Amino acid sequence: MTDKLIAVAVTTDGSLSAHAGRALHWQVYLVADDAETSLAWTLDLTRIGCLHEWHVRGDGNRHPLHFVDIALAASAGEGVRRRLQVRNTELLTTSEPDPETAIAAYLSGNLPAGLPHEKVPCSAH
Repeated sequence: MTDKLIAVAVTTDGSLSAHAGRALHWQVYLVADDAETSLAWTLDLTRIGCLHEWHVRGDGNRHPLHFVDIALAASAGEGVRRRLQVRNTELLTTSEPDPETAIAAYLSGNLPAGLPHEKVPCSAH
């Protein structure tokens, strides 16, 4: 394995955000070859910079999450997943509320399934 960057959408209390598209706060972790995980930086987006707004704009511009390998949230729409994947960022969903536990579950191949997108309001912040 090579070093990976994994971004996790988080709420203000630090738990996994319910909706990738509306998440304004992301924690970006570096996962080293030895699977050691460390918080590298945080990404704070504005409302017009969130994934949902970037996706509906459809202008083809890069998003800051294009610089990570994996993005995690509780739910996400297929459109935004496809648009991130075009630039090799895989958006995965999980019901695990703790960011570091979610990353460990992803790395071990045991990431719990996320919430269906249609059950999470797209207008929720």
